[in-house]
This record gives sequence, C-alpha cells and structure tokens, in this order.
Amino acid sequence: MYFQHADEVWRDFPQLVPVALLAERITGDPRPEEIIERFEQRASARLATTPAGQLPEIQAWRRVFTRMGLKPTQYRCASESLLRRFAKEGSLPRIHPLVDLCNAVSLAYAVPVAAFDLAAVTDHLEVRYAVGDETYVTFGETAERPGAGEVIFADGAGYAHARRWSNRQSGRSAIRAGTGRALIVAEGLHPSAADDLADLTSELADSLTKIWSIDPPTTVLSRTAPRFDF
Repeated sequence: MYFQHADEVWRDFPQLVPVALLAERITGDPRPEEIIERFEQRASARLATTPAGQLPEIQAWRRVFTRMGLKPTQYRCASESLLRRFAKEGSLPRIHPLVDLCNAVSLAYAVPVAAFDLAAVTDHLEVRYAVGDETYVTFGETAERPGAGEVIFADGAGYAHARRWSNRQSGRSAIRAGTGRALIVAEGLHPSAADDLADLTSELADSLTKIWSIDPPTTVLSRTAPRFDF
C-alpha cells in the first residue's frame, strides 16, 4: 500500500507540506483525556487572541479553496470547521480515541489532520484531481460523484475518501470501534508549514506511542519524495 499526492497537485500547490503516519494495533479502549486536553488548551490560547479565520494556517487553506473555485466561507477546510465549533462550544464531542486525538492536534496546529481506516482502502490512497467517475460515500451512506477536476483522496477501486481536498471525509473509511490500522495525514500550506508539520508529526507520534504503545512510521512528503509506502 502507499500514499501520495499526484504530480499535478504538487505542480499547482508547490507550497504544500504533507506528513503521513501509519498507526497499527489501534483499539477504541483508551481514554487519553489528559493528552487531548493539552492540545485543546493550546488551541484555546490561540483563539483567545486570534479568530480562527485570521490564523495564517487557515488563511492559506482559504486561498487554496478560492483557487479551486470554492467559496472559502461556504466550504471550509476541516481544521477551520473544528476550530469554529470549538470556539463556539468550548469542546468537541468524543468519538473514538484516535479521532479525538487527531481532532485535538488539528485544533492545536490549525491544520487538517485526517485518519483513514485502511481496511476500507484498496491498494493506495492518492490526493489527485477527480476524473468524475469516482464514488464518494457520505456518513449517511449516500453515494455521490465528485465532479471532474475536484481534489479528492482516491483509492485503487475508484472510491473517493475525501472531497474538496480537506473539506469532508468519507464515511466509508471513517475510524470505528473495530479499526486496527489507520493512515493519518496532515497538510499545511502556510509560510511556516515545514517547521510546524515537523513538530506536529513528532508530537502526534509521541502521543500514539503513549496511548497505544506503538512506534508509528512517519514521513514528511515532498514533490521529489511524494510517496509513503507501508
């Protein structure tokens, strides 16, 4: 199996900094509240002085969405949606320890962090432009067809596991109680993304080790080294 961004994505968004981690032997049993709360506290401190929409990480994604022909106030990257909900409600609902951890890290770093159940992914996962014949399954199990040219996370069977790049994941590969193996992807496009994503990877890997006693393989991807084999 492998994960990569298509060369056309690197061509159009050369400022992209993606990282990937492989989390194996995951269970739904742990309750890592202390770890999650530390990340949430960092998000709270940032939001106390700067609204989510003014954070450089979010502004970079808004520019990307605009370039993709999307209204950034109608379609938001996942991290902005989480930050806005967190600012309004003061917390996020607990879903699964891996999802909760990824959400908390996303809040702290203001970048999208996605986790995919690899049992639902065929052969590979690639961030690429849709052809128009891919199938996206919503959390309500409704099938959709992403339009040609839309940025999606696509697998070898033609399933789209995320739409509008970082806007919305698919229910098909959502993390569930029985998930044992997951791919985690974080992506930044802001000026300090290289340093920030390196720190994010280190902290996320350390948290995975503390919660599940695993040593997750990690990688920082680039146009010259775009592929993560696992």
